[in-house]
Amino acid sequence: MTIYLPTPLRRHAGGAREVEVSGSTIREVFTGLKENYPDLASQLWDDEADDLKKYLSVFLNDENVRNLQGPDTPVGEKDEISVIPAIAGGSR
Repeated sequence: MTIYLPTPLRRHAGGAREVEVSGSTIREVFTGLKENYPDLASQLWDDEADDLKKYLSVFLNDENVRNLQGPDTPVGEKDEISVIPAIAGGSR
């Protein structure tokens, strides 16, 4: 399956806009990133909490996985995952 990466995260995947991964759940997909993309995995997965980083929104096709089964959401070969980090900032 394909994970689509926003611009701020692409540097952790050698500049790639998307990466191909395998797994049967969101958890397996994101923890499996460690093999080929350890820097990217550390930006997305919280090993201590065994969960996605809190500042991320992760969509399976068009559904936020937090509204599904979270990291235990099943995924299929043809599914697409999009990662959207929270953006903060502004002026006073």
